[in-house]
Amino acid sequence: MLAGLNVPISEDLLIIFSGVLASTLVPENVWKLFLAVFLGAYLSDGIVYWIGRLWGAKLWRIRWFARIFHPKKLQQIESYYSRFGVVTLLVGRLIPFGVRNCLFVTAGIGKMRFWKFLIADGIACLSSNIALFSLAYFCGKNCSYLVKYVNVVIFSLFLVALIAFIWYKRNKNVFANSKANITTPIQKTVD
Repeated sequence: MLAGLNVPISEDLLIIFSGVLASTLVPENVWKLFLAVFLGAYLSDGIVYWIGRLWGAKLWRIRWFARIFHPKKLQQIESYYSRFGVVTLLVGRLIPFGVRNCLFVTAGIGKMRFWKFLIADGIACLSSNIALFSLAYFCGKNCSYLVKYVNVVIFSLFLVALIAFIWYKRNKNVFANSKANITTPIQKTVD
């Protein structure tokens, strides 16, 4: 459940690390690693669903919960559930960085039938885990080939970021001065 909130690390990173680990260090345990990661993700989704179902609105009394699960975000997800139904869960499962847990809590708060949640989340969780695990497994198997290109990509991204940072620092005053010279219609009438 905490990995779905990216605490201490992301659920996606756990799946990726498991795929790389399965391809490089313990190839005889590929299915065990995949099954462990899948069941961990799937069971944690059910836990978050039941937290939303059992405690619902009482959760916003907890300060850290209110910060992580903003009510506007949950209202938006509820509108997606009303418009698109279970498809929201299927598509939303693929979105990382805490959005998933908002989906599961909202499904619980909205009293979605648990069997419906289990089926939809099972399909979404299985497909996303297979995709990430397989990609990581493939990259781990071909790591020596990919390292050549990864170094070039990382260096290129670093170079682009450095150039963008320098350009921003040099032009920061230009942007600040142009914003200061813009007057709004309210300021014109007051002047």
